[in-house]
Amino acid sequence: MKNSNILVVRIIFLITIFLPIAETKVRYDFRSSIVKIYTTYTSPNYYRPWQVRGPYEIVGSGSIINGKRILTNAHVVSNASFIQVKRADRVNKYIAKVEFIAHDCDLAILKVEDETFFNGSISLEFGELPRLRDKVAVYGFPEGGEELCITEGVISRVEHRNYAHSNAYLLACQMDAAINPGSSGGPVIKDGKIIGVSFQAGRGENVSYMIPVVLINRFLKDIEDNKYDGIPDLCIWWNKLESPDLRQKYGLKDKDTGVIVEKVYSVSNICKVLQPDDIILSVDNVKIFNDGTIEFRKGERTSLLYVIQNKLLGEKVKFDILRNGKINTVEFTLDVGVNTWRLVPNPEYDKYPRYYIFGGFIFVPLTYNLINEWGSDSAPVSFYYHYHYSDPTEERKEIVVLLRVLSDEVNIGYQEYQHVILKSVNNEPVKSLNHLVELCEKSNVEYIEFKLENGERIVVNAQKCKDAKNRILNKYKISSDRYL
Repeated sequence: MKNSNILVVRIIFLITIFLPIAETKVRYDFRSSIVKIYTTYTSPNYYRPWQVRGPYEIVGSGSIINGKRILTNAHVVSNASFIQVKRADRVNKYIAKVEFIAHDCDLAILKVEDETFFNGSISLEFGELPRLRDKVAVYGFPEGGEELCITEGVISRVEHRNYAHSNAYLLACQMDAAINPGSSGGPVIKDGKIIGVSFQAGRGENVSYMIPVVLINRFLKDIEDNKYDGIPDLCIWWNKLESPDLRQKYGLKDKDTGVIVEKVYSVSNICKVLQPDDIILSVDNVKIFNDGTIEFRKGERTSLLYVIQNKLLGEKVKFDILRNGKINTVEFTLDVGVNTWRLVPNPEYDKYPRYYIFGGFIFVPLTYNLINEWGSDSAPVSFYYHYHYSDPTEERKEIVVLLRVLSDEVNIGYQEYQHVILKSVNNEPVKSLNHLVELCEKSNVEYIEFKLENGERIVVNAQKCKDAKNRILNKYKISSDRYL
């Protein structure tokens, strides 16, 4: 009996000694898989579109996955001109480049030119979508130090929300592990596997969000053909069916649930199968509730878009709809990506601003990036209105703005005009910036009349404006009158 007690004591002693060593070994293994990212980037100047700001430097985090690739956030490497990476267990930095980038879901893949960077590293595997109250660990390099930082927390929500980088409405997981600048792009790990990528902080203390593994897997599947196509969009405007009066008007029974179609946009083939006042009852045989949610997992609900956003462009989706009192099944092919069809585009990256200068008048398309030049809620009210409420049509594919005027003798009397929307040129509605260039360049009339959305008009001599191009560009040190 005495010998048995001694044996038990020895076993307990060995456990207390070697268990921490085992845990340390696991964490050491993770260190070879976690990457610090150093990005030098230039920021486009949408108020002076022929210029750029910077260069600036930021840091982020990432993880090594199969195929000698580094997974991180798109916003960590957006507008990058130079990227270096360093493993958590090494001191040397290596040059890297962006291989694939998905701005809609804020993910990117980096490749390292010197593959010795990966020697001795471990490629992290992917786990499953976490459940509420699951414990997770966030790995990254927050500002204020060089060493790897690990914070722990629990999953508190799994639902759709707007991604700060793209404004896209996608599935996200909320957790109470802190994410600070520099941690973005780091893996969120459960049971030794990646179940998400940290990407933005919330408003409350220790409230943060991760991109869930379902979107990561979808991204990796999308790029298997060596190009990223994007997350599909429905291209409809729908409303909830929670109002008893609304339900009664359309003849819905108590067991019927769904959403009502208010508008169908012609940019997608969905306009061939859906029409306003259709009631969408289910998507791919998944029941839609009256608040626009579906049950994606027993007891858990999120937006009906979850079904759509798990698919690839080119795949089909099926709806059961109620139309004129009859239930029909319709099917169409997903053909338009999130954020690709708006009249006023959501945030854009890795591209230069487009502009056109004619007679000293600077014309640009209205974009979220332009609106953002004013900071929080300071842009002209008309810009916000068109961003939120205006839709693309065949007659107007983008909104053209008279940004401001470079003073010259050909535009005397109009130098104070700025931040107004252009409506027409010589009474022809302007469809786009390229259309404006065509109207101005090919004009054979003596005078060109720009009519503005606020009712004012600008009249200039067409030939004098064309003759003044080089003089104005030289005067203001601008290399070109356009970037289209």
